[in-house]
Amino acid sequence: MSQHQLKRRQRLVRRGLVYSLALALAILGLGGVGFWALDPRVVTLSDGLWLAFTTAATVGYGDLVPTTHLSRAFAVLVVLLGLAVLSLVTASLAAIFVEQEVDAEERDIERDLVREIRALRAEVREMRDAVSKPPA
Repeated sequence: MSQHQLKRRQRLVRRGLVYSLALALAILGLGGVGFWALDPRVVTLSDGLWLAFTTAATVGYGDLVPTTHLSRAFAVLVVLLGLAVLSLVTASLAAIFVEQEVDAEERDIERDLVREIRALRAEVREMRDAVSKPPA
């Protein structure tokens, strides 16, 4: 794989992490606003954001809980979206670490192949020399 392709792949992986984080923040932000609007016991936006985070992460500390049927249904949506998006963030981070290891391994393989090709060329050169020498 060329250096350009490696850099392009690294940019794509990192961009995936940025997009995943942005999506997670958007879902948590919208979830916070939704809880704040739907649940009468969620008095402040910060409480709504906290409830959205604890719901999406399935932590559920119990200090704030959805109390109406509508906010509970909304909580189900936040759990499903939150788990999916937080899993994407985790996968994107893991891809960055795996990519670094794969790049190092690919460089080692490439180095070994170049070494083998040089050895084969030297061997072919020796054989040509041996064949081209007149018999003594």
